[in-house]
Amino acid sequence: MNGSKDQRFEAFGRALDSLRREVEQQVGAEDAAYIERIGKLSSRAEILGRTLIHISLDPITFGLGVGALWLHKNLELMEIGHPALHGAYDNLPGAEKYRSEKFVWKAPVDEEAWKASHNGRHHQWTNIEGKDPDLNFGQLRLSANVPHKLAHALQPLSNIITGFGFGMALNLQVTGMLDLYFKFDGQPLEVLPDKKPATVRKAQRQFVSKFLRYYGKEYVAFPLLAGPFAPKVFLGNLIAEVARDLYAAAIIYCGHVGSTDYPRGTEAKGRGEWYAMQVEGSRDVDVPLTVSILTGGLDHQIEHHLFPRLPPNRLRQIRPKVREICAAHGVNYRTDSWSNTMRDVLSELRRLAKPSATAHA
Repeated sequence: MNGSKDQRFEAFGRALDSLRREVEQQVGAEDAAYIERIGKLSSRAEILGRTLIHISLDPITFGLGVGALWLHKNLELMEIGHPALHGAYDNLPGAEKYRSEKFVWKAPVDEEAWKASHNGRHHQWTNIEGKDPDLNFGQLRLSANVPHKLAHALQPLSNIITGFGFGMALNLQVTGMLDLYFKFDGQPLEVLPDKKPATVRKAQRQFVSKFLRYYGKEYVAFPLLAGPFAPKVFLGNLIAEVARDLYAAAIIYCGHVGSTDYPRGTEAKGRGEWYAMQVEGSRDVDVPLTVSILTGGLDHQIEHHLFPRLPPNRLRQIRPKVREICAAHGVNYRTDSWSNTMRDVLSELRRLAKPSATAHA
């Protein structure tokens, strides 16, 4: 890397550090009040949704109940849970129940495992093969740097099928179940440190505990409480869950698939270059504010990867400035409409299904 490029990265890093300090100083009571409002909206949507599903005698009331329950599930997974487990509210008076060390995610993903795999690995080693576990998601290939296997020929159909149970797929990934049961022929582990009995037992316990608690509530407890209406409640909960999973998969796939990825062994040579790798390994999606809230700010994937501990409302605030800084320092900032990005993602998944696919530079 030549001197002028080094200097450009250093200046880029300084500009983003300055922006980070500026916005961190603004985080406070306004952000605590915001997440509290979102939390109350989610709780009210859950009560309304479950009540309407339970009492419904016609398709319209049932559909409204499913829609309200979907809203609750979506807010809990995206706008509330994801930033909370990143520590966005850890030191914020008035937002104590959203602090990462005690937050209970109303989603089918183990909290401790998520923080280790997602926060600790994916965000530190974004799009680096062999370091970022999200590139090699079970039998799904999300980068040409990942060695091709026969199962990858089923893409993108296999990716779409995964979307129908995306929450459970995330839990399989972060707890290490995919490492345990889907790594063959001596493939290296990407989530688990080893396969020692104690490590395996802990991973299994994390997966099974969260699975039983979450799905037991949705598909056993609530239906049983409905008595003779149990089948209807089961169906309503299932539709809301699958709809949430498909929605989450659609925005999460758009965040990285098709952006710049890196071969095994790649390391940033300084903070500025690390920032640049985060930007070019991610991409934003252009959506209205309401849709952005329903994606948990993951339409602002670039900003989230630069500053993962910022609340989602702050990611929306800083986006214009981040884009301006990237333009000024020659860093590629990718953004497009959700529909265009989704088409690109599906095209990329088809490309990655072939052994001849080459990595993006």
